[in-house]
Formats: sequence, C-alpha cells, structure tokens
Amino acid sequence: MEKIIRVGIAGFGRSGFGIHANCLKHMTDRFKIVAVADQLPERRKDAEALGAKTYNDYRELLDNEEIDLFVNATPSRFHVEASLYAISKKRNLLSEKPSALCVADFDKIVAAAKEAGVMFYPFQNSRFFPYFAKLMEIIESGVLGKIVYIRSNWSGFGRRWDWQTLQGEAGGNLYNTGPHPVDQAVVLFGEGEYPKVFARMQAEHDGLGGDAENYVSVYLYGENKPDIEVVISSLQAYPQGEMYNISGTHGGLTGGPGGLKWKYFLPEEAPKHEFWKPWSNNRQYCSEQLSWIEESWSYTDNNSNATGFSQIVSKLYTNLYNVLVNGAEPVIKHDQVRRQVYIMEEAHKQNPLPRNK
Repeated sequence: MEKIIRVGIAGFGRSGFGIHANCLKHMTDRFKIVAVADQLPERRKDAEALGAKTYNDYRELLDNEEIDLFVNATPSRFHVEASLYAISKKRNLLSEKPSALCVADFDKIVAAAKEAGVMFYPFQNSRFFPYFAKLMEIIESGVLGKIVYIRSNWSGFGRRWDWQTLQGEAGGNLYNTGPHPVDQAVVLFGEGEYPKVFARMQAEHDGLGGDAENYVSVYLYGENKPDIEVVISSLQAYPQGEMYNISGTHGGLTGGPGGLKWKYFLPEEAPKHEFWKPWSNNRQYCSEQLSWIEESWSYTDNNSNATGFSQIVSKLYTNLYNVLVNGAEPVIKHDQVRRQVYIMEEAHKQNPLPRNK
C-alpha cells in the first residue's frame, strides 16, 4: 500500500478550495486532507464537509496537527511568513504563487528549508500544461531554427474590485497571473545568465478602488537568447492573435492551450543564392519560393475544457508525491523560480506606482 501524505491547507478560498482541495479529494490513494485553516466560518464548514479538522489560524494548525505537507494558499502577502513558519515546524511545504515578492525572501525560504531538511515546492502548475510541453518539444526539435522572438499574451478585458487589485495585498496582474507566463518564459529563455528586464506597468481601474497594475508588459533579452515579451493586460477588448507567437530562422509557431500550429522549411531543400554585388540585381527585390511544411496539434480535455487545467494540478501533485515518497527529482527547480521572482521584482522596481491612501 502506498504511503498516504497527510495534508494541511492554509487558506480555503479560490485557490485552497477550488484548486488544491478539489484536486486532492480525487487523489485519496496518495493524499488525505486532515486539517484546514481559514478565518471565515463558512469556509471552515466546507472543510469539515471533507472530513478535515479546522482552525482559524494556520499557526494553530501547524502547532497542533501532525501533517506531512503544508499547502500555503494564504493570501499573497502572507506567503513568505506562512512558509517560514511551516518550515520552522519542519513541515514539507507547497507554496502558492508568488512564492515571494523579492529574491531575498525567496532565498530565505530555500535556505530555511535546506537547514530544516524539508521540501519546498513552489506551486507552478502552468509548467504542466499539455500545450507547453508540446511547444517545448517543437522548439527543441530544431525545425524552427534559431528562436529569435517569443510573444506570450495572457490578456483580456475584465474589471476587478477585490484584494487582487491592491498593492498592499501584493495584488496586480504581475503577482497574480504573472507567475504563470513568467515561469514559462524562464524555461523558454534557457539556462545560464539571468535575463535583462525592461517592463512597463499601469494601474487603470476606472474608479473601482484598485491601485495595483492591471496592465504590464515585460521584455526579457540576453546574449544569444531569444527576446521574450510577456503581456498581461486586463484592458484588451479585442484579441491580439494567439497566446503564443514564436519566430525562428526556419519558421514559426502560434497557438495556445487548445492547439498549436507551426510551419517551417528545410534549409537543405531551400533555393541556393549568391549574394548580390554591389547593389540589387536589375533593380529587383529578393524573392523565392520556399516549400513550407505545416503541422498542427490540438488538445481536448473531455473532463473539463480545451486547456488541460483539470490535469495540470494533479500532474504537479503526482510529481510532488514522487519527490516526497520515492526521492524523485522535482520538475519545478528552485533556480528557475528564483529567476521568475527576480524578473517580477525588477519589473516593480522599474515601475513604482502610487498607492491609494
């Protein structure tokens, strides 16, 4: 019989309840939710319905419950302090995004976990999307040639009037949605140097009370690396193409969660040319006919929708289980998430926004 991981969840809101508990209740052969902490009585009742013991405060949970894994789904500004407290109690830790708001705090969590001998696993579930795995497979095959530019657009139009629009609550598009595309951008950028960062932000909430950015564009670049642009806007009324658009020297790719399409030519089959000297040949423009190869891929999750979201959380928890029980390698590496935190911290440094009083 496989070991059952005893889980305590801190924060039973949109993430703790709707993502973590909703997944774990279907993985009872490996996980059991034994305790939940939340300040709201109605949320504690939802936890009791799952058979969990409930607490008002995550500290009470950690002080009183013997758990194997602490799921930190507290509101964003509490992530660091709750993570460090869990580690001080020698509990393995899964932290919701953002794991930290600055590199210094992220390093504190990593160092504390290492000293305590426990696992710190950042919850970066978008790494497990089927479309992203396929996208990486296509890039790594080399058919697109050298990748020059990647645009990742996670935008739409939507007004908000909740805590996620407040800087004081670590809200805003970059800390809320941003850890998903920025995590993918870190992987696409590749190992080695940290990217150089250029970012622009605006907070335009139309009088609804928010002061955190609801538009952000982050540009990453480096020596012999692809330029990567990540756009997260809540003010995009019309679509601007697919989520991803990738440009390479031998072709390109476009698409998103529901499917991808890409086209490329084979250099060995392309027309051969001699460089024109000294100027154009008979006032002509360069022109050729390339034999394009076009391919496509689609994904449908019959249990949910065309994004695969119903599976990515369980894939992450499966990897975490294997790390804790079988000594497997974590898919999510600390250095990758550290780069993500660095990028978001640098973007905020470049764009100090006024706060509501």
